[in-house]
Amino acid sequence: MSRKTFVIDTNVLLHDPDAIRRFKDNDVVIPLVVLEELDGMKRFSDELGKNSRHVIRYIDSLKDLKAGNLHEGVRIENGITVRIYLETKYAEKKSFPLSLDRNTNRVLWVAHQLGEMGEPVVLVSKDFVLRVKAEAVGVAAEDYETSKASYDKLYRGYRKLEVPKRDIDSFYKDGTLTIDVPDLAPNEYCVLTCPEQSSAVCKYNPVTRRLEPLLKLQRDIWGIHPLNIEQKCALDLLLRDDIKLITLVGPAGTGKTLLALAAGLKKVFDESAYTRILVSRPIIPLGKDIGYLPGTKEEKLSHWMQPIYDNLEFLCRSLDGQSSGQETQRWIMESKKIEMEAVAYIRGRSLPKMWMIIDEAQNLTPHEVKTIISRAGQGTKVVLTGDPTQIDNPYLDKDSNALTYTVGRFKDYSLYGHIFLERTERSELAALAAEVL
Repeated sequence: MSRKTFVIDTNVLLHDPDAIRRFKDNDVVIPLVVLEELDGMKRFSDELGKNSRHVIRYIDSLKDLKAGNLHEGVRIENGITVRIYLETKYAEKKSFPLSLDRNTNRVLWVAHQLGEMGEPVVLVSKDFVLRVKAEAVGVAAEDYETSKASYDKLYRGYRKLEVPKRDIDSFYKDGTLTIDVPDLAPNEYCVLTCPEQSSAVCKYNPVTRRLEPLLKLQRDIWGIHPLNIEQKCALDLLLRDDIKLITLVGPAGTGKTLLALAAGLKKVFDESAYTRILVSRPIIPLGKDIGYLPGTKEEKLSHWMQPIYDNLEFLCRSLDGQSSGQETQRWIMESKKIEMEAVAYIRGRSLPKMWMIIDEAQNLTPHEVKTIISRAGQGTKVVLTGDPTQIDNPYLDKDSNALTYTVGRFKDYSLYGHIFLERTERSELAALAAEVL
């Protein structure tokens, strides 16, 4: 296969700071304007600043290689050549129709100019509008496909199987069932049905390679019961200590965060299986960082964590019956066993024996979720929740976000479990809105 020249946009390097090393046996061109944008962001204290510094340090390290200079091209691993393109001849735009007063157009102009020189150029950008512009001026363009998984083909975590009634009877009699379904994933749930209207819900054990029953619940979980099969399977996953990573995906009102929080309260306060609950959400505030809000870190976070407080209030009210639940909620917060934290502040921490809930995980990049999950210490359980169809990050979509990517990468591992919750249980109105709007 012939070599290609890939011109890399800034947003690709911010999405994956190791993107330069992903283009095996090809040439990678980084326009100077991209370096300028990275340099302007390196002072930020968030994940974008971290990724900017990572890329700049890596490019700086290439100067020490003896395989050329950065403007002519430096040979790195996997047969990749990296070079910085200095766009100096603005006057010689030739057939390029766009103004160069915008940085995105300057990136596109570099790709266009290299194409005019006869190089097989592909512009790689996560900016859809820039890719459309590229096609309009005759430059091949594509999204950054590494770190992607198909949301439309997303693993559901459970399936329905029609079996003979004798198999269901055998499952209830023996407590296990061997079934010939070769593509069952570890910890996948099965709803067994038969024409005689008998049914059973079970989980595939990857060690014994048999279907096994769900955990028996002696009572409600902090005042709540599962309201459908999906929630029943999700709660079973959450209560199993041998499963260390769980993803709960689904639209609003399906109970993702509520179930994760209820199970965490049970494991921390009732069973002492974990020392604390850590709840975190990415801060995507439409252009404003958390630092622009007044007050202490806790006061700033209270606005972003309000959905968590709402769920906690609901659970405390359900547990207390007729009362408001304020006394129980105050006791929980005063115990110091539940902590609210912004995702940006998790980096660098070591978190052993904790119950971690990362809410709205669809707004994270795959690189960010790797950073978060790698914080988990011995005995820690991580629960990611979110809806990949509701993304606020401008450079992520339903296929490239952290939640979809995690499901695609972990589905074959026995310490991982996943459930796609489809049925909205918040209210009749919420269910109707999810269906018709």
